[in-house]
Amino acid sequence: MKKSTPDQRKEDCGAPESLASSNSDQIVLKDPYTVPYQGIYAICDEKNELAEIIEHADCYSGACWSLHHYAKSPAVISARACGNFMRYLIKVGKNPLQLKASVAAAGFESVVCDSKTNEVQITYVGIGGGGIGATKCRAYAKGVKRYAITDAGGGKTATGTIYVPRRERVLIAIDDTDSCETGATWTLTYNIAKAVSCDDSVFLSQALIQLFPVPEKTQNCMSAVLEFGCTTKESKEKLISQVKSLLLKYSVSPNTGMLVYAGFVIPDELKEYSESCQKMRITREETLNVAQKYGVQIILDGNGIIGALAAFAWVGQPKESVKPVFDVQTV
Repeated sequence: MKKSTPDQRKEDCGAPESLASSNSDQIVLKDPYTVPYQGIYAICDEKNELAEIIEHADCYSGACWSLHHYAKSPAVISARACGNFMRYLIKVGKNPLQLKASVAAAGFESVVCDSKTNEVQITYVGIGGGGIGATKCRAYAKGVKRYAITDAGGGKTATGTIYVPRRERVLIAIDDTDSCETGATWTLTYNIAKAVSCDDSVFLSQALIQLFPVPEKTQNCMSAVLEFGCTTKESKEKLISQVKSLLLKYSVSPNTGMLVYAGFVIPDELKEYSESCQKMRITREETLNVAQKYGVQIILDGNGIIGALAAFAWVGQPKESVKPVFDVQTV
């Protein structure tokens, strides 16, 4: 076990307090009233009637403020936080806002999908500090192709419009990559997702699913689902190829299963399958029948496909997916 001495820990914390305070006059804040989001992404359904706007925040407290106020926008169907990612399910179209300080101080005014340019236009409105969030903080985010913003700050009402690529949700579910001696599916899948993430196939979330502990399990019996937002069919195919290649390279199990599902919502039967897989043993034949029925691509066909198929239902729900559904007293 590697240990550090008190002196080393002090060095790791940076300069001594006296030195730091004496140098404070040398610190320059480039833009003291702007905290850009790390990324903003738009996932759309096939008919461009619904969109999920996913905002990757840098300042979590500011994003929580936005979540509270933006959730009140007429266009928002649901809103939730998934770590530093704020996720808004929205009806596409224009929905004028009635802003009120401290009560409904910012929100979505419109979300428009343009099939010709393959872009999504998002317009935000806010007052006071909410206006800064609606303009510069989002305009300067990764994933934004261009923007148009008004002056913001103080007591102003401000409007900001950003243009981001239209994306399709692509889910990759994986199970059985480790052995009793080495490996862990959750770490391998996360590291692969981070490695292949790019502008055209951005990594959005990972969820780990607690399955029913069958005898063949390595230890904890967990599968994983990775969520990506892809801009084109070509980027989707490249993503699948890369993940498959890396699994073949790094998995230590001969039974690795890799599945792909592309769709805006998860069918109810896939959710029912997942619930069953969390409560009892499921056969390979049952898995293949359900996968075929819903157009799930089988990329690697080891027995890990059984647990992998159960993972799709939990996309974007990592806090809930890890909870056992089976009777813990019976295992």
